[in-house]
Order: sequence, then C-alpha cells, then structure tokens
Amino acid sequence: MKIIIAAGTGFLGRNLENYFLDKNYEVKILTRNPTRQNEIFWDAKTIGTWKNVLEDADVLINLAGKSVDCRYNDKNKKEIYDSRINSTRVLQQAIDNCQNPPKIWLNASSATIYIHSETHLNTEKNGMIGDDFSMNICKSWEKEFFRTENLNIRKVALRTSIVLGKNGGAFPKFKQITKLGLGGKQGRGNQLVSWIHIDDFCEAVNFIIENKNLEGVINITAPKPLSNEKMMKQLREKMKIPFGIPSPVWLLELASIFMQTETELMLKSRNVYPETLLQHGFSFLYRDFGQAMEALV
Repeated sequence: MKIIIAAGTGFLGRNLENYFLDKNYEVKILTRNPTRQNEIFWDAKTIGTWKNVLEDADVLINLAGKSVDCRYNDKNKKEIYDSRINSTRVLQQAIDNCQNPPKIWLNASSATIYIHSETHLNTEKNGMIGDDFSMNICKSWEKEFFRTENLNIRKVALRTSIVLGKNGGAFPKFKQITKLGLGGKQGRGNQLVSWIHIDDFCEAVNFIIENKNLEGVINITAPKPLSNEKMMKQLREKMKIPFGIPSPVWLLELASIFMQTETELMLKSRNVYPETLLQHGFSFLYRDFGQAMEALV
C-alpha cells in the first residue's frame, strides 16, 4: 500500500508511520518542515507540487490542526479553526484534480464534539453534540470534510479521544505531575476520561482501512471510560506514588494561565463509546485503563 499522512510529524503521525512501515507499506509525509527523504513540503492551505504524491495512493490520512493545548484567545481560536478547515479544503481540491485518487480518506476529528456528560454514553448514533467553541470547531471541521462526495472514495472522520503513549501526547504530562506528588483528582474528579492506547489507535486506523464497509464518523476510543479520580488513583498505584495532592478548579484556572492552556482539557467529561468499531468486530489490545498502565508505566 501507499499511505499519505498529511501533517504526520507529530505524536500520532510518527506512530502511524512506524506502524505502516512495519507492514512494509510505502509512507509519504506532508509537512511544513521536510527533513527526511519521505517527507514532502506543503503549507496545508494552498495547492502545490505535493498534490502529485496523491496520485495512485491507497490511503490519505489528514492529521492537520493547531494543537488545542493553548489559551483560547482570538488569535489562537482563528488558528485552530483555519488550520483544520484550510487543510481539509485544500486536500479536497487536490483530490478533485487526481486521475487516480486515494481509495479512502481518513480525516482527524475529536471526541470533544460531544457534550460534557457524566451519565449519557455517546455513541456515533446517539451522541449528543452541543454548542461551544470546541464543539463548533469539530462540527465545522466535519462539515467541510463531508461537503463533497467523491465516487469510489470512502471518507471517515476519526472522532478520537485522548491517545496514551510513552513518546508523546497527554500521558507523559500525567506521569510527570504524578511523580511530583500532584497526581490527585482534578476538579471534582467525577469527569469521565475517554482514552485509547496508541497501539489500539494505530490498529483501529488499519482496521478501518481494511474494512470496506466502514465510513462516516467513527469513535476512536477504548470501550471503558473512567473517572478522572479513578484514573489518577490507578496511575499513582502503578507508579508506586503514595499520595497525590488534588487540584481544585480555582487552582487549575490559575495554573492554566501560567501554563498557557485551558481547563476544559482536564475538566470536560468525555463519555464516549466505540460502538461502530465493536459492532464490526474490532478487538482492543487494551480494553481498560489498568491494562494500558501495565504497558505504559
């Protein structure tokens, strides 16, 4: 297979690249800063010579988008929006001009599209989608992605939860604060955390590629969300840290200013379930958080 990963130099992209290289697939990376032989320059907003790499490709995976781990001021909000919409739009333009376009296009989305929920389990069919900055970003992103239908191209929006891995993403930060004795519950601690191990993320992407019946929106998350309090407790126990100072909301609000981030990333309850993957026979390597900790700590 020939796999194209747009914006593939981050945590998810690097892991997907290694996963597919292990299968002896050809992998090309679209990036603003190419440094390796298989990397090709693109600016994620205008058509360039990079479009030629899409010809005769089997799979396109688009991971482009400014990180939401920042303050939601006007400048950052615009960059978060533009980076997602522009990259999706320009890839569509490139595909429209292909003689032999990719057979499947997987576009990043987020489980943050669902409302804060501590009781309602959000599946693809009955997920409750609300109206705030983060949810509206996801809605606009998916709307742009599905705006155009291309004959013989499957489109899948990956509504991905927090991805846990040793070499990037949120987990090293959780581990660090736990080491410092700050690994207590955050806020009330009853907000649910939807998560997925990086190995299962890669396996799920490959499963979708190989299963030609899958298209539309798909939740990429482990089947067992758990509360923030339980998550931090299990992490402390696994790391053999005897205590964890809890962080009340007011302290998180203060800390988020200095850390240039938003408390939503820690306090929103993401109660998400991978119904489509399970119905089609996907088998998780790490179904519960304890299993993931065995592999990660």
